[in-house]
Amino acid sequence: MHRLLPEPPADGIDPYDAYADAPGMRLGMVMSVDGSVTDAEGWTDKLGGDADFRVFRTLRALSDAILVGARTVRTGRLGPARLRADLRARRGGPPAPIVVVSRSLDLDWTLPLFTEAETPTIVVTSRNARNEVPGHVQAIGAGRDDVDLPAAIRTLREDLGHERLLCEGGPALATALIRASLVDELCLSIAPALLGGARHTRLLDGLDAEVPLDPAALYLDEGVLFIRYRLRV
Repeated sequence: MHRLLPEPPADGIDPYDAYADAPGMRLGMVMSVDGSVTDAEGWTDKLGGDADFRVFRTLRALSDAILVGARTVRTGRLGPARLRADLRARRGGPPAPIVVVSRSLDLDWTLPLFTEAETPTIVVTSRNARNEVPGHVQAIGAGRDDVDLPAAIRTLREDLGHERLLCEGGPALATALIRASLVDELCLSIAPALLGGARHTRLLDGLDAEVPLDPAALYLDEGVLFIRYRLRV
């Protein structure tokens, strides 16, 4: 990995060192140059290649919990968090738990994400829906009828000790967290591709106000640009 910003430029940067100063809430996403966060198969796997996977694994290793939206889980392609041996050693423990945010709880509870995770998956929902979560899954009730994201984040940090949080999307959850001023840093991977077409999902889902960004770091690896933006909210 090559550092382009801040000065001076440098080569041979270890992603773990590049992203080690994790703030409270990171939003980590990959997109094409024209703004798509899904590849031709409706997923992210083929957007950023090996370079993006290295940063993806690093961000997970540096986090205490990983937030994902229910739509992502319903694809059936999201498995339990795992860590390679080298990252496990540097982290000093097992992978961070996946935290699924869902109001409707329209989820398949037999998925490996809920039955085979080394670090048990957590579900965030409303207090009224919490009792509908199966007993083998830890649940957080935040908000009476809808999910209260600020309250959920407080519970994750103050009650469960998960201070450093990473959101991997999808766009609806990412947008809601930004609207609630809960995101400190956007870790954006820009893949060198133009995908075009209306069928692709975009980075955010209906953000209704401008959010200023301050570039904090810029890296290049295998043609993929990695930009760290601090949010001014």
